[in-house]
Amino acid sequence: MNYENILVATHGKVGVITLNRPKALNALSDGLFDDVGLALDGFEADESIGCIVITGSDKAFAAGADISGMKDYGYMDAYKANFITKNWDRVARCRKPLIAAVAGFALGGGCELAMMCDMIFAADNAKFGQPEVKLGILPGAGGTQRLPRAMGKSKAMDMCLTARMIDAVEAERCGLVARIMPAETLLADTLVVAAGIAEYSLPVLMMIKESVNRAYESSLQEGLLFERRSFHAAFATNDRREGMTAFIEKRKPGFTNS
Repeated sequence: MNYENILVATHGKVGVITLNRPKALNALSDGLFDDVGLALDGFEADESIGCIVITGSDKAFAAGADISGMKDYGYMDAYKANFITKNWDRVARCRKPLIAAVAGFALGGGCELAMMCDMIFAADNAKFGQPEVKLGILPGAGGTQRLPRAMGKSKAMDMCLTARMIDAVEAERCGLVARIMPAETLLADTLVVAAGIAEYSLPVLMMIKESVNRAYESSLQEGLLFERRSFHAAFATNDRREGMTAFIEKRKPGFTNS
């Protein structure tokens, strides 16, 4: 499929989506998220894909939302169009492991897009921020909700109320970023990690993702119950039997995603 706003590729069992609006520093538009949603649909339907990476350019993962596309909106325009919810949230609904490989600016919606993914791998030149307050508006794609869960209330308030950007080192220290990598090898290094993930049992990967996400959406006891039921369910998979048998036989498991 030909996409207007993204590039799509596969590297073995890893699907890669590259945001591709270079003149706008990958500013996020409805058209871009329509493309991303279609690409995710394709990767999720492809049983050979075990992990997905979303990345941008060396200068910008995404420097924010496309302001020109929303500046004339009124309340009813945003409400009736179901703005953001109708297509941006597709990223957060992805069931397969999803890594954001972030270089350069990840600001506003760009930071929020990265947080919709399961992990953020940051280049050493990455900058994160929620500068919406400068435009007389607040974050609307998860900035006020996912940031506190990742970094704590005080840091989230600092970023959202002051519009201050933070670098990769501070982002990792606060828990927003999982790993920092050299900018020149960010994608290559991320693909190595993603390929390793994709070698595991896809049903179990999806169970792990659901269970970790449940920790943010329920009490500890409800989360533990969900984890336990998923753990029990894993005993019904062929991959669980193969993994444990391979361990006993001291060989590499051959998972079949079943």
